[in-house]
Amino acid sequence: MDRCYQHVFVMRHGHRLDNFDPLWAKTAIRPWDPPLFEDGVVRAFITGQRIGTQTGSPIHRVFVSPFLRCIQTASEVVAALSSLYPNAMSSIDKPNLVKVAIEYGLCEMMNPTAIWPQVSPQDGKFDFNISDLEAMFPEGMVDHNVDPIYKEMPKWGESVKGCRERYIKVVKALADKYPTENLLLITHGEGLDTTFSKFFKDATVHEVDYCAYVELRREVSSKDGDVVETGEYEVVLSHGPTGIKFSHGPVVIPTPI
Repeated sequence: MDRCYQHVFVMRHGHRLDNFDPLWAKTAIRPWDPPLFEDGVVRAFITGQRIGTQTGSPIHRVFVSPFLRCIQTASEVVAALSSLYPNAMSSIDKPNLVKVAIEYGLCEMMNPTAIWPQVSPQDGKFDFNISDLEAMFPEGMVDHNVDPIYKEMPKWGESVKGCRERYIKVVKALADKYPTENLLLITHGEGLDTTFSKFFKDATVHEVDYCAYVELRREVSSKDGDVVETGEYEVVLSHGPTGIKFSHGPVVIPTPI
């Protein structure tokens, strides 16, 4: 039986423009969908380089929220990854290192807590031109054969609890769908907070920086090319700070009887 580790990274997008230019939203056509600020572009590329060297093996697939700031973050990250492994083969034996797909389930929390009412669409419809977003990646990098976990955007007004359940569902579903591949999921602050808190027991997240990320790892056992068993996820903290500020509760040791 063959054993290997699957690495799943969950990352927040880079610095968003409206947090650095308060007047931007007043004239924007889509004030709820800001692009990256200049610093966000640079940090996204640098973070991509760090992630690419952290495991010692390539990232095979990137899944990304359809919001513009996430797409632009992903564009910089895959450029960094491709520069690190220019001759690597992707999961479907194409010359590009990584294949990209847009996943609605990684989108922002769809309620006024995350998207202010003064900038959200009056009709509650968040429309994305997927073809235009996919065109932001190099030719051949977008995998059009991917069947998304969420076929459409979550409805406006979802609960915080429902949103957090959505994020965990998507992380687990994508990892199980590609168990022998390393994945990078680019999402929003709530998605990263939720993922870290779920898989790092007794942790309390206090702050999630732009381009922060968490690495999940699990053992995958296969026989004759077929996956027969997967282990439990563990949060990898051995590579130093990744932009998440948290505290960890004390370990309770049962008293011997």
